[in-house]
Amino acid sequence: MPVIHLSDSITPARCRAAGGSPADDVSDDISISEPGAAIGDEEPGHLEDRTASVPALRNDILQHLAAIGVIATGDATRESIDGKDAIRTMHAHQRAKKALQIRRALRPHWARLLDHLADGHEVDPARIDPELVPVVSDQETGELFRLATLLWSVPVSSGFGRRMRYLVRDRHNGKLIGVFALGDPVFNLRARDGWIGWNAEDRRQRLVHVMDAYVVGAVPPYAQLLGGKLVMSLAGSAQVATDFAARYGGTTGIISQEQKGAQLALITVTSALGRSSLYNRLRLMAPPEDGQAPRILANLRRLGTTEGYGHFQLSDELFGRVRSLLAREEHPYADAHQFGQGPNWRFRVVRVGLKRLGLDPQILKHGIAREVYAMPLVANPQEYFCGQEAAAHLVLPSVAEIAAAARQRWIVPRAERRPEFAAFQRNQLDDLSNLLDGEWEPRSCIEVPVP
Repeated sequence: MPVIHLSDSITPARCRAAGGSPADDVSDDISISEPGAAIGDEEPGHLEDRTASVPALRNDILQHLAAIGVIATGDATRESIDGKDAIRTMHAHQRAKKALQIRRALRPHWARLLDHLADGHEVDPARIDPELVPVVSDQETGELFRLATLLWSVPVSSGFGRRMRYLVRDRHNGKLIGVFALGDPVFNLRARDGWIGWNAEDRRQRLVHVMDAYVVGAVPPYAQLLGGKLVMSLAGSAQVATDFAARYGGTTGIISQEQKGAQLALITVTSALGRSSLYNRLRLMAPPEDGQAPRILANLRRLGTTEGYGHFQLSDELFGRVRSLLAREEHPYADAHQFGQGPNWRFRVVRVGLKRLGLDPQILKHGIAREVYAMPLVANPQEYFCGQEAAAHLVLPSVAEIAAAARQRWIVPRAERRPEFAAFQRNQLDDLSNLLDGEWEPRSCIEVPVP
């Protein structure tokens, strides 16, 4: 999930309109939580004065983008972003604002929540026994989910649309292994749609069977044992598919008003920091039985990369000022944010607003090429999603099967090669209490060593 992290993937969902030019792309980043304002700390009265000024808004946007490294000088945009450190830096202010939003909620419970993390000596790699615990926002599970995401060095989305969040606990010691969350996929995703072979009608009919893993990762010391790979694999378990069917199998589409019998058949995930060591070569096989061939338990297929467009670069404050500008001019996009009024309203508002300000929409090119992966939960993904076969041939391993294979392939061998995981102590994370007790600078975020 995460990055210096605990793994390499908080996954922002990406979305680019198939066949569109860059200016027509939908955002690469609609599931990344929006950043706070790098230059938006003015007093309310000052903000109101500046909001009405088109030149001031244009200048503030350019200054903000330059400050976070999206543009170099003037209006020159970056063509690409190389290196994970550069990507973390671009998100640092956004991450700081997001973290500060939840500090008050966690402050009274910090010691209790931290006790759910394991010391290294409490983890027996050969006996790790994961269980999936659904997250309820206003209960302790919700607090633990937020605690885990404080460790990521890229801010975490709250998700949108259909949403399923889980804690992964170790039954052996009762401690937290990691977290993952599934949400609605973006409508247009070039790499996914090209791999499936979708036309517009196929996608409209069958996107309901797809979910996107917008948060994935392990916490220390499990992260040092490749626990992130275990967590991602568990997203494709029979328990998750069963929970999905119970919650969404009988729902009616908001736009189509059709009941499509949704069943979870594909999970997509996108790396947060370019190339992902977490998702790369993620493949688990069950041992052969009775002379039969080994059975696939989890298999992430790399589909391609996004092209580096998005809107996370604009803070909430700047976005609000752009939207107010369009509202004063009675532009229809200013309030066209209801479900069914077109994909990615925020991206469209920003693009139109930039044109109104005399700025090139190419400024939305942040240059972060993120890897796109897919985990099919059916044996016939292309045939099913393109309507060539009516039945989905589901392949749904149990949590226990995935855990056994992960222990053998990843966890135990890593523990033998890197026994230093055992020295980890959860009180090493007490530095995060600085975040809860006062102002927090992005550069002071705790860096959890990873192998």
